[in-house]
Amino acid sequence: MKNRNFKLDTEWNMIHYSEKPNGFGILIIGDERHFVDEQKSFWTQNEGKLRLINQLTENGYTIFYSNLYGKHWGTDKASKMAERLYHQIMRTEILNSKIHIIAEGMGALIVSNLLKALMPQIRSIVFLNPIFSLRYHLEQEKEHKFFYKKLLNEISESYEIEKEYVEEKVKLMDLSNEIPLLPVKIIHVLSNRRAYQQSDISKRIVSKWEKQNDTIQSTFILPEKKQQLGQIITHFLTQYEKEL
Repeated sequence: MKNRNFKLDTEWNMIHYSEKPNGFGILIIGDERHFVDEQKSFWTQNEGKLRLINQLTENGYTIFYSNLYGKHWGTDKASKMAERLYHQIMRTEILNSKIHIIAEGMGALIVSNLLKALMPQIRSIVFLNPIFSLRYHLEQEKEHKFFYKKLLNEISESYEIEKEYVEEKVKLMDLSNEIPLLPVKIIHVLSNRRAYQQSDISKRIVSKWEKQNDTIQSTFILPEKKQQLGQIITHFLTQYEKEL
């Protein structure tokens, strides 16, 4: 598998190439541990993530992603960088202009902005253990003082607001009522208590979406089945590649 790292303004980005490209690209928007630097990324350093990257490139996909300013928690700044990365890749690579998106955890918070900016260019979306509502996520972390304080600090820094205004800001930006009107696959890996709580929140939100989007699919898997992620995702993506 070949890859290269390149910089857009202050942010490092990474692209993974397939030996037998199928012409389709996947934009990955990572969770809070996601990073990219001049040589590596979280997706090359983490064994499970690298396995998924390898499975997808073996199936022909070209994969790309950005550092997105670190722990962004869905800021407009990070969304615009993801949009800019898309346009850069379209200029430099030979790919179909309609891409798939894989968004993990807090990466889901960026998707609604990308839908507004790139709707005609998005083919399908896969969510992995998504955080659809920052408000619900913040409430969920309240019972864990250390993680709650850490989360407040991260949101305060990313949105450049004082910590005492974070809760008010989050209530105003709840995105859970915004319905993605594209093919959507939601995958929950039920690895711990937090994942179970997130899946319960997700089910409540998605039950509203399903009334207006009949393409939404939800899958729940146990940690020992994570090796099947590449197969599950590829099966979903290929359903929406018949129309170029």
